Amino acid sequence: MTMDFFFPEDNLERTTPEETRITVLSAQPYPDGRRLHVNIEMTPFQKRPHIDVLLNNGNGEEVASTNIVEPMGWKIEFTLHIRGEPKNPFTLEAKLFYPDGPSAEPQTYTFDVEPPQDSTSSGSVRGEADSA
Repeated sequence: MTMDFFFPEDNLERTTPEETRITVLSAQPYPDGRRLHVNIEMTPFQKRPHIDVLLNNGNGEEVASTNIVEPMGWKIEFTLHIRGEPKNPFTLEAKLFYPDGPSAEPQTYTFDVEPPQDSTSSGSVRGEADSA
């Protein structure tokens, strides 16, 4: 007897590890300019993959990263916290792979982060605290 914890969608074809790919990679900076809302969608899979996510600033320096091990679903949303001072353009890279098998080509998404306009943002408050 098998127990399904999630109800499978009708007529859904799940891909083999060789065919599993990232289909959507997008990101939206939060208004504070310090966090990034990331969306990843993959082909529905038979075997759960791993995903490495890396965020580089305009100088090519790593400012955030995460590793996702065997996600339960093929649509993922999460927040990355951006380290350091913003240096545009930012490049988000996501690589789907299997530790014992195939890996897909990395997907990239390039964007700019606008500095916060609100004088009560964390950047302005931190600047005031530094000068005190």
